[in-house]
Amino acid sequence: MSKNVLIVSTSLRKGGNSETLADYFLKGVKDAGHNVEKISLVDKNINFCKGCLTCLKTGKCIINDDANIITEKMMYADVIVFATPIYYYEMSGQMKTILDRANSLYGSDYHFREIYMLTAAAEDDKNTSKIAENGLKGWIECFPKAELKGTVFAGGVDSVGTIAGHSALSKAYEVGKNI
Repeated sequence: MSKNVLIVSTSLRKGGNSETLADYFLKGVKDAGHNVEKISLVDKNINFCKGCLTCLKTGKCIINDDANIITEKMMYADVIVFATPIYYYEMSGQMKTILDRANSLYGSDYHFREIYMLTAAAEDDKNTSKIAENGLKGWIECFPKAELKGTVFAGGVDSVGTIAGHSALSKAYEVGKNI
């Protein structure tokens, strides 16, 4: 059965290492015959959540920006993939902001069941992405029908392109192909 997969690339660096991971994941998803869309947050207008909670009453955020479009796509995806660079052992601020802005999905009839996280960092320690993963797990806890199905970490990559030839690329492809 074909799944609808949404990849949200949260790096603001075009062609960055986490975006490259997302592209390999995307290729795996396509090769498996699923429907896939990748959204990059580059050039998107996304403001911070105001914490007004209006979205829980109306199902939509009162801030009129690109986050509403992304959140609607998240709502109807079967699988959501977040790709983020790791900054100071944490997800990018852009990823945290889009998670906050997706508050309107809480209590909704969301479709997503599977969540994946792709991370890239200059630090190469295997635990580098754990804090970011725990942050995403906290968000997922609010959606009991969903679960974190997998992660891919590319360590030791800093400037654009240093991920070339990294073993995490083939892992991202395989994970994408096997959703």
